[in-house]
Amino acid sequence: MNKLSNSISKEQIDRYAKHYNDQNKSKVLERAVTKNGILAASEGLRGGADYSPVFSIDLKTGAVANQKQSGRCWMFAALNTMRHHLSDEFKLKDFELSQNYTFFWDKFEKANWFYENIITTADKPTSDRKVSWLLNEPQGDGGQWDMLCAIIDKYGIVPESVYPETYNSNKSNEFNTLFNEKLRKDAVELRELVNAKTSEEQIQSRKEKMLEEVYRMASYSFGEPPTTFDWEYRDDDQNYHREAGLTPKSFYEKFVGWDLENYVSIINAPTDDKPFNHTYTIEMLGNVVGGRQVKHLNLNMHDFKQAAINQLKAGHSVWFGCDVGQHSEPRKRGLLDLGVYDEESLFDIDLSMSKAERLDYSESLMTHAMVITGVDLVDGEPKKWKVENSWGEKVGTKGYMVMTDEWMSEYCYQVVVDKQFLTEDQRKAQAEEPTKLLPWDPMGALAYKD
Repeated sequence: MNKLSNSISKEQIDRYAKHYNDQNKSKVLERAVTKNGILAASEGLRGGADYSPVFSIDLKTGAVANQKQSGRCWMFAALNTMRHHLSDEFKLKDFELSQNYTFFWDKFEKANWFYENIITTADKPTSDRKVSWLLNEPQGDGGQWDMLCAIIDKYGIVPESVYPETYNSNKSNEFNTLFNEKLRKDAVELRELVNAKTSEEQIQSRKEKMLEEVYRMASYSFGEPPTTFDWEYRDDDQNYHREAGLTPKSFYEKFVGWDLENYVSIINAPTDDKPFNHTYTIEMLGNVVGGRQVKHLNLNMHDFKQAAINQLKAGHSVWFGCDVGQHSEPRKRGLLDLGVYDEESLFDIDLSMSKAERLDYSESLMTHAMVITGVDLVDGEPKKWKVENSWGEKVGTKGYMVMTDEWMSEYCYQVVVDKQFLTEDQRKAQAEEPTKLLPWDPMGALAYKD
């Protein structure tokens, strides 16, 4: 075929321009969009939509946190579910766990994870898709629930007052840029050592020096993490408490005490390659070598929602992952609703795709993690959901957002629930050996939005 025959001709352009100018609305809409932008020109509240922050099940969870200019949403959301429990149990209003502490160890462990994957793939050229995928972003701020569990299993957690935020935890771009430069440079050396048939002992010895440098970089940037500490606090009744000689792991065991093995990831990925009621993991996805595996049980949307509702009814909040920027207005009004903007009517185009098509064709994947703290049930069916974000109190209603049930169906991909809130058949399915997916599968996406 002559490719020139498929080029755009002047006659085509003339035809398109005539059709455009024959429409009376074209110039009016052109002025509106050029002056105000696409979103402002297509914004509108749906008639009859209920955005009121009133829910039939509404957990009291206190003030929201603020991840600031970092991609730690997954970490904030997970620690928020734990602090909700801790705050209720020990009467600690607006208490926070240290997101900086888990951030430090996540960065440190991700370096080792990257090094080991680089060593494993050293026989492949840098043009190989897996090697290219590793080098594209050696590490970042993003993560998933199982990765946070791997950090806590190994290192525990501490109160925010014991290990507070730093400039670099609140604004992580400078550190990430330099850190990824170091990791790529180290990858050059590790690949050369492997391909020169250097002994495993020598390679690991060199990797250990690299990790020592990583520890130094992270300690300068986030502060060296504590190994033991004393903690003083007053509860909501103004009673004084002092805990001496705590370790991060003993603090977790005493003040949170969850068996994290019971908290499992449920996904809704209605694509042909992932039959429902089976489990999946993702090649090369993780942070702690030898730690907890990322594992997802895929359920249909009805069962997916029911698991979350069961947990909310029991008084426990729900970690979830979604594509927060899709057809939503999360920054000011705090609305996750398909009808917030109507770009299709504005441009007279059809953008309809199924959830499976959006996943298969790279239109959508998980980008952000938050916490579901309420749901509005009408005749037993969910109509809207209450969402606790980690962008501070200026978003939505003092940091809380409203998610319509329709939006959840289309753009929510993951929830984490205690296994007790699954059916017996679902628990059996969750226990099976997972199918391994390729590294770039959309279910391996990391929540990272700041």
